[in-house]
Amino acid sequence: MPAEIDVAQLKQKANQIRQDIIAMLVEAKSGHSAGPLGMADVFVALYFGDVLKHDPQKPDWPERDRLVLSNGHICPVLYATLAHAGYFPKKELKTLRQLGTRLQGHPNRLDLPVIEVSTGSLGQGLSIACGLAWVFSADKQKNWVWCLTGDGEQDEGQIWEAAMFAGKNRLFNLTQIIDRNNIQIDGHTEEVMPLEPLREKYESFGWHVLEVDGHNIAEIIRALKESQKIFEKPTVIIAHTIPGYGVDFMEWKPEWHGKPPCAQEGQKALGQLRSLCGKIKSEDQ
Repeated sequence: MPAEIDVAQLKQKANQIRQDIIAMLVEAKSGHSAGPLGMADVFVALYFGDVLKHDPQKPDWPERDRLVLSNGHICPVLYATLAHAGYFPKKELKTLRQLGTRLQGHPNRLDLPVIEVSTGSLGQGLSIACGLAWVFSADKQKNWVWCLTGDGEQDEGQIWEAAMFAGKNRLFNLTQIIDRNNIQIDGHTEEVMPLEPLREKYESFGWHVLEVDGHNIAEIIRALKESQKIFEKPTVIIAHTIPGYGVDFMEWKPEWHGKPPCAQEGQKALGQLRSLCGKIKSEDQ
């Protein structure tokens, strides 16, 4: 890992993004809590860990990487990350889900052009990412395609059609990151529709598979960079995360998949995250 990457600072950045997510959801009075909180470390690794090729001053830069958020309902973490990266003012985060906002409840590229693909219908994002990667590869362009999916989303048949296509066409310039938090809107994934053995399934479809602790930023960055060194097949990173990470009354609970905290719950959540921020500082000193 490059010496200039300060993992301690990235941990603090992820914590700040989680606080923003809570504030956004309380203001909106609607939205998803568990997934966005759980994926903050992955987004920080992508945008601030010298991985994703992007430029906030030139959001339409032709050489940029493409990021497809297939599980569009976790968009609060994407919006907060984009604001911290300088794509729009942080104060705009408070407009989440309001009438006329650019920050819709699911990503809409017509409202916010930095969004590559309008998503929300689960299962479709990986197919779109495959199409992008296939064209970039055929045209010998160096753009990388990053596709984020949920584990509940793996129930969709279209995911596996796309997985076959990627394996058959050896789309080495495609990295899928699965948020393996073991919950979906109807309950725990292994009770709703068991996914295991997930690693072996993707390997049988011709993918290179990595598994990481989705809250270890250094480990995430190493895996993301390793995926760009595999030139004979696509890569999937199974990121094991805790839904609702950092807020004890949300962690691991499927009921927080699709609901926001009320004002009182939001204050409690922010208090815990601010305390965690102090713990992070003390651990890194």
